[in-house]
Order: sequence, then structure tokens, then C-alpha cells
Amino acid sequence: MAQVITTGVNALLEAARANVNTFSAAEAIARLGDAETVFVDLRDPRELEREGRIPGAFHCPRGMLEFWIDPESPYHKLIFAQDKQFLFFCASGWRSVLAADMAQKMGLKPVGDIEGGFAGWKAAGGPVDMQKKDGK
Repeated sequence: MAQVITTGVNALLEAARANVNTFSAAEAIARLGDAETVFVDLRDPRELEREGRIPGAFHCPRGMLEFWIDPESPYHKLIFAQDKQFLFFCASGWRSVLAADMAQKMGLKPVGDIEGGFAGWKAAGGPVDMQKKDGK
């Protein structure tokens, strides 16, 4: 018997968008370099290598987000204990709005996501760092 999905991805995205403060790419670009804003890149490492990075963004693979946010987790990252604005992004904004919604549910505030994700950032003329992580 086939499994029946009771809540589809479109419903999840709609619910998350209703709860998350979404920043336009231009608004996000204006925050680059702001010491009170942390850009959180949720993309897969292959995406970063292929497409580049937002300069100074913190990379957090989507599958580790909840573990890295929770201070009780053995995987907790101190960056998420800071009292700063967190701006999540992925390739197009789907993963990031779901991630931002989950981060808020876990108590991380303030959070937001970038409309259109990394693609929106690039289309708006945001700077992109193509340097590999090892400096090459």
C-alpha cells in the first residue's frame, strides 16, 4: 500500500512563510558587513563549490541546523548562542524559509530568510566569493 502524504511541501512552505520575516535581496545586501547580522548558508557543500558563497557567511548544512542550534546538543555551535539577527539562505529560498521557521520554533530570534535565496542574491548584484574553502 502506498504511503499517503497528509501535508505537502507547498502547505509547509506557506505556513513557514507566514511565520518568518523575509528580507528582499536588496535588504540583505545592505546588511552585509553588519556585525549584528549572521548570514547562514544552508546549501550543500557541492552547491557552495559550484556557485560560490556570500562573503563571510557561516555554512551550516541543513541537516545539522537543529543540532547546532540546541545548546543541549553535543553538536551545538556557539555562533547560534549570539544575540544577533540570523539571515538564512539556500539556493532559492525553500529550504531556508523552512529552516528559519524551525529555528524560531526552537527559540532562536531574530531570524529571517532571503527572498529568492542565493539566486536572488546574485540576481540583485550581491557579492559572491568563488574562492574554495582551502584558499585555492
